[in-house]
Amino acid sequence: MTQQSEPAPSTAAAPGPAGVPTPPPPAPPLAAPRPLAERRVWPRTFHDRLTAPLPGLKATARFAREGAVRPGREGLADIPRLPVEPGPLPRAGAGDIAVTWAGHASWIVRIGGLTVLTDPVWSRRILGTPARITPVGVPWDALPPVDAVVISHNHYDHLDAPTLRRLPRDTPVFVPAGLGRWFHRRRFTVVTELDWWEAAELNGVRFDCVPAHHWSKRTLTDTCRSLWGGWVLTAPDGRRVYFAGDTGYGHWFTRIGRRHPGIDLALLPIGAYDPRWWLSDVHCDPEEAVRAAQDLGARRMAPMHWGTFVLSAEPVLEPLTRVRAAWEKAGLPREDLWDLPVGASRVLTARPPRRPAATTAPRHA
Repeated sequence: MTQQSEPAPSTAAAPGPAGVPTPPPPAPPLAAPRPLAERRVWPRTFHDRLTAPLPGLKATARFAREGAVRPGREGLADIPRLPVEPGPLPRAGAGDIAVTWAGHASWIVRIGGLTVLTDPVWSRRILGTPARITPVGVPWDALPPVDAVVISHNHYDHLDAPTLRRLPRDTPVFVPAGLGRWFHRRRFTVVTELDWWEAAELNGVRFDCVPAHHWSKRTLTDTCRSLWGGWVLTAPDGRRVYFAGDTGYGHWFTRIGRRHPGIDLALLPIGAYDPRWWLSDVHCDPEEAVRAAQDLGARRMAPMHWGTFVLSAEPVLEPLTRVRAAWEKAGLPREDLWDLPVGASRVLTARPPRRPAATTAPRHA
């Protein structure tokens, strides 16, 4: 049985006595972690989780007539200016959180003493797109032992079979519901499938599967046969990293932020958005990504899903310039926008232990 998705929250608080708005109801408690590698039965389709209808014949015909999947010559001219600064992975203690952008939606996240890969794509080319326009930020041989992998959905630019074949088959993998069979066929042995709002734990780090505004498809016959989603990784000390995967803008960000307050870092997509009429339901543009970070209540944002593969028609450098402008317009601290070059890293050091409150001896009369 699958867990039912929640209805979209109201955007306005209900009026209370004397017209005073009442606060929204408290978020439901987090689910208890499920066992790792639990075998489960899922429905045949997840079409009911779509937050927008998939394009029909009319939209497909329009796209074939006037759509564009690549920028023009001027839009590609800035490829040499794309920021690429590969460097060694930073040192990170067990209590630190470190993120390194390998490109697109692939991150090396070190949290709670674990090394976690998100949507790892180390291939030079993926099906149906030109070769990557920037190199992989971290050579595969430079990675530390990989403790876990999280996958957002099954599109080829997020689920890359040649990359995953490089991993030991006992690597723990966390995937949305229905995607486990893809890994079992490839002899992965520790595959944990989760529905939205479900979680599992590995060595004290909690992995929560959360909703996304997207869809899934890998072949001509498997549209929405597996779920799609993002992930909230929570360290033993309570600090959180949100990996959005691939998503459009919508109500789920507010709901995720309420369930997981105090997100320290949100990894959010900012690219593959043009033409807007075709892609707005499934891909955030830079301004929407900044709004999503605010909806989440995230303390910091790191942009991703741009500057790696040419998937749509916007100029290759435009996502970066627009996200910086949107961040500044929102009045957010510049140091909290982690607009990393490909291959670069940032570290959140461990929280210092709390000092016991000082006490004073009572005075005697």
